[in-house]
Amino acid sequence: MSASDAHRTVETVWRMEAPKLVAGLARLTRDIGRAEELAQDALVAALKQWPEEGVPRNPAAWLMQVAKHRAFDTVRHEAMARRKQEELGRDLDEDGPSMPDLDAALDDGVGDDLLRLIFTACHPVLSQEARLALTLKLIGGLTTEEIARAFLVPEPTMAQRLVRAKKTLSEAKVPYEVPSGPELGARLASVLEVVYLIFNEGYAATSGHDWVRPALCEEALRLGRILAARAPGEPEVHGLIALMELQASRLRARIGPDGEPILLLDQNRARWDQLLIRRGLAALDRAQQLAGAATGPYLLQAALAACHARARTADETDWSRIAALYGVLARVTPSPVVELNRAVAVSMAEGPAAGLELVEALAAEPALKRYHLLPGVRGDLLSKLGRHREAAEAFEQAVALTRNVKEQALMAERAEKARAAAS
Repeated sequence: MSASDAHRTVETVWRMEAPKLVAGLARLTRDIGRAEELAQDALVAALKQWPEEGVPRNPAAWLMQVAKHRAFDTVRHEAMARRKQEELGRDLDEDGPSMPDLDAALDDGVGDDLLRLIFTACHPVLSQEARLALTLKLIGGLTTEEIARAFLVPEPTMAQRLVRAKKTLSEAKVPYEVPSGPELGARLASVLEVVYLIFNEGYAATSGHDWVRPALCEEALRLGRILAARAPGEPEVHGLIALMELQASRLRARIGPDGEPILLLDQNRARWDQLLIRRGLAALDRAQQLAGAATGPYLLQAALAACHARARTADETDWSRIAALYGVLARVTPSPVVELNRAVAVSMAEGPAAGLELVEALAAEPALKRYHLLPGVRGDLLSKLGRHREAAEAFEQAVALTRNVKEQALMAERAEKARAAAS
């Protein structure tokens, strides 16, 4: 295997295994910052050794073993320092944890490490944005740049937030656990938001060469189902599961043979996963029964997804109901992104001119300044209105803003078609 092949393998394994590696090490060290450092040490070792020695039979286990050895060295070093300072004559084995103790701590299978890591990162000692960003970094495997784009802030700003968040957790000595009782409910909203952000990164990747990352969607669904078992009476948990099941049902239809994006109205609905749709609709019914007259954001978004799932063809989609549901969602959780989605629904229900009017009103929103879908939607509506030159410029702006290679190609193709139509 060449060095470049080995490096690609390291990157692939790291992207898949890093969250589990950090979660396991966090249970061992009780320090998220240190766990991440140990995982990074293992990555550096892999980048150095695998090209020379070959990729191990079980790469994930190799990374964990290297990280554990780094942890052992750290414990020994700290124990030796304490021994010298406090009781010079005491034997290290009596003073500090031994290797078997560390193994037991790391291999303890009680609970779910990833879920514990999410709840720890979502502790109230952190601000809401810090909770979300840190969990996306640790669990979602997103880069700082990707998280910055998701929050529509500069990368250096996000990097500072992440450093401060880990330092705050360490200084507060936040326990590494899934809480119970009232404390579980207090942190649940943040955890649900993080799980859904992880799902969204799998459903529409913010950067890279793949438009979808199904493994992230599967992990988010798994975590959601664990949460439902922990909090079976919470309607928003079931609403989130319904939303993710219904959206995941479209994953196979969202990409073409070469991984190119296929937009919703162009998808072959025969490729939609009917089992996931049935499960999603059942979860939605459960959420609605538990919620009664209340309407939470995940329940509303699941109801939106159900409108698409129930339409046998694109022409049968009830866009008026979708627009109305987005209106309710905008009141429950005001957001310029929700308003942009509402504009799309209005354009489908009432025509592109009506939708464009709403989109133009969002042009001055600071939060959407770097959001590629704003010019992307604007370009689509301008094309439908025959304003092809303006549409091409909007699509080109979307190309410049997105960091996903497949989406760049899609927007560039649409810009080229609009230019051709304008000439």
